[in-house]
Amino acid sequence: MSNENYTSGLQLRSTVKAEGVLELSLLRIPTPEPTADEVVVRVEASPLNPSDLGLLLAGAELGTARSSGSNESSVVTANLAPESMRWLAGRVGQSLPVGNEGAGVVVAAGSSAAAQALLGKTVAVIGGAMYSQYRCVHFGQCYVLPQGVTAADGASSFVNPLTALGMVETMRMEGHSALVHTAAASNLGQMLQKLCVTDGVSLVNIVRKPEQAALLRSLGATYVCDSSAPTFMADLIAALSASSATIAFDAIGGGTLASQILTTMEVAASSKAGGYSRYGSSTHKQVYIYGMLDRGPTVLTRSFGMVWGVGGWLLTPFLQKAGAEKIQQLRARVAAELKTTFASSYAQRVSLVGALQLDAMAAYGKQGTGAKFLIEPQRTSA
Repeated sequence: MSNENYTSGLQLRSTVKAEGVLELSLLRIPTPEPTADEVVVRVEASPLNPSDLGLLLAGAELGTARSSGSNESSVVTANLAPESMRWLAGRVGQSLPVGNEGAGVVVAAGSSAAAQALLGKTVAVIGGAMYSQYRCVHFGQCYVLPQGVTAADGASSFVNPLTALGMVETMRMEGHSALVHTAAASNLGQMLQKLCVTDGVSLVNIVRKPEQAALLRSLGATYVCDSSAPTFMADLIAALSASSATIAFDAIGGGTLASQILTTMEVAASSKAGGYSRYGSSTHKQVYIYGMLDRGPTVLTRSFGMVWGVGGWLLTPFLQKAGAEKIQQLRARVAAELKTTFASSYAQRVSLVGALQLDAMAAYGKQGTGAKFLIEPQRTSA
C-alpha cells in the first residue's frame, strides 16, 4: 500500500432538480478500501467528451448559468428547458458522478496478484465517475500505459480511439468498403483520418469550415467536403462516387445532414447502376447517428430509393457484439499508437474547481472543434 492519504477526494456531481434546474457541485467522497481485485487510482487527467457533457450539462441553457460559493464550495445552477424535463425525468433528484475515462497512478491495491501488479503504475481507466480525485475500480478496468506515456497522454485512450476503431470495424463487418464521417475535424475525426490513412481505408470527411478542411488535408485526407460551401452537394456526390462510401457516422444528429448523405449516396450509386429503377439503386446505404450536436429533429427527405437505413450507434453495444478477443486486439493497438494515431490535443486544462467556472463552462459547452478540455483533478489552481 502507498503512504498517500487517499481516504477521500473531491468529485464533480450533476443533479437535475424537480423545479427544472441543473445543479453542478463538488462533494468530498470517501474512497472505498479496495477489495482483493480492486485498485485505487489517483486520477490525474480526464477528458470532457461529448458523451460526458450530455450527462454533466443535461442540455441546460448555459446562458442562464449562475455561480455561488468558491473553491470546493462552488455551485453552479442553470435553467433547463421545460420540454427537456420529459427525457430527464429518470434522473430527477439524483446526484450523479460524471466522467467516462481518465488516467492516473495506482496508489493502493487489493490482495490479488493482478491488482498488486498495478501498484505504482500509471494506468488508463474506464469506469465512470472519473471527474474525481480518487477512484476505486476493478483491475480489469485499467491498463498500464506504455513507458513515456503520461496520464494526460493516456486520459483519452478509451472512448475516442475505440470509437474510431469501432467505426472502421463496423464498416467491415457490414460489408462496406469506405465510410463518411461528420464533424470530422474533432479529436475523434482526426484520429479516424489518421487510422484510415494507416489502414488504407477511403474516408469522406464532412466539415463546416474551410480551416477544418485544411487541417484534415494536412493529415492526409483525400476527400473533404465543407457543408457551408454552395457546392457542398456536388462535392459530396463527387467524393462518394470516387470513394464508393456507403456507410456514414453522423455526430450532428438533428437537421437534414443525414438525409443529404443518403441522397448523395443514392446519386453516386445510381450513376453506376447501368439502368433506371423506380425503387432506386440496389446498393444499401446506411447512416449511423452517434452524436447530438444538433438536438433538433432528424429530417429525412425521401429521395434516396428504398435500400437504406438510419439508426443509432454507440461504442458499448459495438464492443459487446465484437467480443472479448476483439476488444483486447483493439486495446492493444490503442496502447501501441497513443502518441501517433490516437494522440489527443486539448485547448485548455482545468481543475475540478476550474471546470465549474462560468467562462470555462461556456467554452466547453459549445462542443466546438478544437475546444476540448482536460480536467486535472489533482490540480490546485483553477
